[in-house]
Amino acid sequence: MSKLKLAIQKKGRLSEKSLQLLGDCGIKIANGSSGLKAKAANFPIDILFLRDDDIPQYVEQQVADVGILGENEVLEQKKDVTIVRKLGFARCRLSLAIPRDQQYPGLHFFQNKRIATSYPALTREFFQLKNINTTIEEISGSVEIAPGIGLAEAISDLVSTGSTLQTNGLKEVETILDSQAILISNKNIEKGKLKILERLLFRISAVQNANENKYILLNARNYSIDEICRVLPGMKSPTILPLAQKGWSSLHSVVREDDFWEVIDELKRLGAEGILVIPIEKMIR
Repeated sequence: MSKLKLAIQKKGRLSEKSLQLLGDCGIKIANGSSGLKAKAANFPIDILFLRDDDIPQYVEQQVADVGILGENEVLEQKKDVTIVRKLGFARCRLSLAIPRDQQYPGLHFFQNKRIATSYPALTREFFQLKNINTTIEEISGSVEIAPGIGLAEAISDLVSTGSTLQTNGLKEVETILDSQAILISNKNIEKGKLKILERLLFRISAVQNANENKYILLNARNYSIDEICRVLPGMKSPTILPLAQKGWSSLHSVVREDDFWEVIDELKRLGAEGILVIPIEKMIR
């Protein structure tokens, strides 16, 4: 029987989140990330634990069929792989930063400046599109120290919270790229493995839909139901159940996480009471 080979980062937050996603999909990994390879106990998939910057090449060369890694790494390396799905976690951004005590008048600040980065392709492409001449100093690791030691006047680096920049006396001034974890695949994945990938994507969709939505229950007077239903469309329409108290009903629906607080405010305005909000474990559309 065919098995899908999935490459993920060996260590770090991206690795933890990737394993969590597989767990949420009901896939049990036998020996975690203690070795270079692990097997799933209940799904036809093998996990390869690799350096994140090696994953695009290994997927391109069919050492792995699919991989989970940061979008920034895929776009930087420009390997011949397919981006299958954005996964919504490990969000960060590739940003330009300069010494905190310098004024920033705009992008022309970088004209003829030296930029230190571990992402030379993305950084060079950004400045070329802006018609700004720069010198790219490619380094690996500890990019944030480059201005302090005189290697460059600015840096291009991944930023999550910005605390590392602040610690090193830098400030973020421009965003080159917003990034998140993505699932990539080899462009020539064989038919049997493609079917396994489709099964995996189905489970990932169920997990993502659940994370993006909340299940909501509320009580309301019957005369306000029509207005409330316009606020709560749900997947098709809200479920409405009569309460023992005459003139009242219970409404059950699904609310998108991004719209949650605005919806709650509107429901309160319409007289909804006893509002309960419950996390959704899986959601199949």
